[in-house]
Amino acid sequence: MYLISGFKKIIIVSLILIFILTAKDSFAVIEEIDTGFLDTFKGRVSEIVSESSHEIAETGTYQVIQQIKIEILNGDRKGEIVKFENDRIELEPGDKFYFDYYKYDDDSEYYAVLHRDRMVSVLVLIGVFIAVIIIFGGWQGLRSLVSLASSLFVVFYILIPGLLGGINPLLISFAIAAGILFIAIFLTHGFNRESVVAYVGTMISVLLTGVFAIFAVYITKLSGFEAEESIFLNFKTGGSLDFVGLLLGSIIIGVLGVLDDITITQAAFVTELYNSNKDLASKEVYKKAIRIGREHVGALVNTLALAYTCAVLPMIL
Repeated sequence: MYLISGFKKIIIVSLILIFILTAKDSFAVIEEIDTGFLDTFKGRVSEIVSESSHEIAETGTYQVIQQIKIEILNGDRKGEIVKFENDRIELEPGDKFYFDYYKYDDDSEYYAVLHRDRMVSVLVLIGVFIAVIIIFGGWQGLRSLVSLASSLFVVFYILIPGLLGGINPLLISFAIAAGILFIAIFLTHGFNRESVVAYVGTMISVLLTGVFAIFAVYITKLSGFEAEESIFLNFKTGGSLDFVGLLLGSIIIGVLGVLDDITITQAAFVTELYNSNKDLASKEVYKKAIRIGREHVGALVNTLALAYTCAVLPMIL
């Protein structure tokens, strides 16, 4: 029975991953701005016709400009050979990459290189990640993978369509946070006292985070338009989204990744501490737990500072 249950979990993981990989179809509600853009294609470099280095507008910085001949590998133009200028990334013969195709009213065409095709590398890394989790984590590791896949499913198929559909970002983010946390904790660690304590504690923390986030956004008058992606999204949705709400929602969702780890670890520690010496008075257990909790808080502050520093390192430089 346990083996059958394990196979069921593997099947569930596979189905959820299939749904996630096809999730792009659920975003068809966003309409493209009419800029001449027609499609995105995948291509392979057949030949580097020419290559030269040019200074960028008297900045002292040089970039490589290539004339490349490529074969289109997908879409209705599959098999076509085209030639155009590439000034984005330096390519070599045989490289596979993605590019945008534009055609304007005067029948002029423009090709814009985007990035290399990294699918094989990404799949290898995902495979290594899954293997390591299962080898070291066993069935609990497999449950954590199911939890991860379920969380991504909820984000792609409930949160994002809900946001695009006009649901209040703050409310749906809190509801999704509660659902994701429920899946992450109880599916990974089982239904027990530790999990219940971790879930309740985390949800209280998420609620407090939301209250403080509202206060912080209010006094700093943040608009949610600090990134260019927000501006593009605003245009593509006709200004129908509440970007302050989106900012608050992202804070709530983002805090889960940290709190999930901290709360379940703290709950497990207190349980082990009590089980190791049941003669300890509740007051002593509490004092020891608070001392460990302070260490968690101290480490968390440093972790968040380093994470955000890494994320905005180019801006800092």
